[in-house]
Amino acid sequence: MNVLSTRDDALCMPALRAVLEGIAPDGGLFVPADFPSLDRECLLRDSRAGYPETAARILGHFFDVERSVLRSLTAEAYAGFDSPDVVPLKKLDGGVRVMELFHGPTLAFKDLALQILPRLLCLGLEAFERGEDALVLTATSGDTGKAALEGFRDVPRTSALVFYPVSGVAEMQRLQMVTQRGGNVGVCAVRGNFDDAQTGVKRLFTDRDFIAGVRRAGKFLSSANSINIGRLVPQIAYYCDAYAKLVADGTIAYGDGVNFVVPTGNFGNILAAHYARRMGLPARRLICASNSNNVLTDFFNRGEYDARREFRKTMSPSMDILVSSNLERLLYEICDRDGAVVRGWMAALAEEGRYDIPAAAREKLADEFYADFCDDAETGEAIRGVWEKYGYLVDPHTAVAVRVYGKYRQRSGDKTPAVIASTASPYKFTADVWRSLTGEAVDDAFEAAGRLADFTATAIPASIAELKNLPVLHDAIAEKDNLRDAAGRFLGR
Repeated sequence: MNVLSTRDDALCMPALRAVLEGIAPDGGLFVPADFPSLDRECLLRDSRAGYPETAARILGHFFDVERSVLRSLTAEAYAGFDSPDVVPLKKLDGGVRVMELFHGPTLAFKDLALQILPRLLCLGLEAFERGEDALVLTATSGDTGKAALEGFRDVPRTSALVFYPVSGVAEMQRLQMVTQRGGNVGVCAVRGNFDDAQTGVKRLFTDRDFIAGVRRAGKFLSSANSINIGRLVPQIAYYCDAYAKLVADGTIAYGDGVNFVVPTGNFGNILAAHYARRMGLPARRLICASNSNNVLTDFFNRGEYDARREFRKTMSPSMDILVSSNLERLLYEICDRDGAVVRGWMAALAEEGRYDIPAAAREKLADEFYADFCDDAETGEAIRGVWEKYGYLVDPHTAVAVRVYGKYRQRSGDKTPAVIASTASPYKFTADVWRSLTGEAVDDAFEAAGRLADFTATAIPASIAELKNLPVLHDAIAEKDNLRDAAGRFLGR
């Protein structure tokens, strides 16, 4: 399949090559030239065969790679997950399921894509006979960073540098990154928030002097953020797999609608659900759940995107984002794929911090999306409520989705079966989860982990427990307006 830039459809290339590029040369994001169609029988059969088979099928729709190669790739990528289902569904009540996306090596949903992306990138290097090696630059609000570092660790012909906001991630997330092993990876804190880090990384992709230096070093730039089409496509698979599992267990018949509830920051995860819907998956409503950084809620409800607001640090830090990059891909669809219109909106966002979409476009979105938000107090109430009612432990991001879904169901009366995306293990956010359950404040994340394990009779994941004794290997800090020097030092080491 070919992909196009959201800002100029004349920029067209094979999807596998776009994985190497990361972002389009004009600053746009790559999108499918058209959407393939899901086959009902293949979907159900693949799901019965196991998640790697479903993932290989989805990848095959987008990337011109032999199916046998994709099967080997997905089997290898998901072999280290701690659930045989890879993405198990857990029943809460009635038709409500939790889709657990955190069974990979870094305990977050990003593993589902970032165990695939390095393998796709290597296939691209071979297919297009790229002589240079890949330098992967990534900004993270918490989970992408560790998943990218782990995915690219010691992968030949690649190196990866991750930037994270110095005080904008949970302690366990920070420790996961700064203790990362691997000879080809680096980590740098940024004095600023996630939007600052993301803006800085995007700037490097258009910095001609920096790019020239990268080329002199025998490398080219790529990205592990969800702006990379290779990050986005693998995420489509778990929505398809969840739907097939609901058919298999008799909750629905094929063709029945299902609502997907997604905690949302950079808009990549819920965009993958939208892409699955465009491919024919019978998703009814996509419920966009935000925290107090509710710029997306206002976008869907008012048709205005306004990032000129107070940035709030919350207990769901991976969603502490005011500039949701992947929304550009949705904008491209609602303006009938007019790159000039998208360029105008993105220019307005860059220059004025806001843009508006027409009423007709907002009405079109309302048929598919519902958006709402909750604050930290409501998030804590949801963590405690789910535990008390179901004996099920959720992290703060999942709790945001639970709370917003409750609001949606109360207001709409919609009893359509629903799947709530659970994006991270609660043990990555132990202090906040413990305080939400008991009202007790514990500053030390490891002490909170121990108390949480005793209180809930759940096990501390080994990858969390070991962090306490791992040495810090990455302590670099950069100013938000000068990521170039940090990237230059990494490049030259």
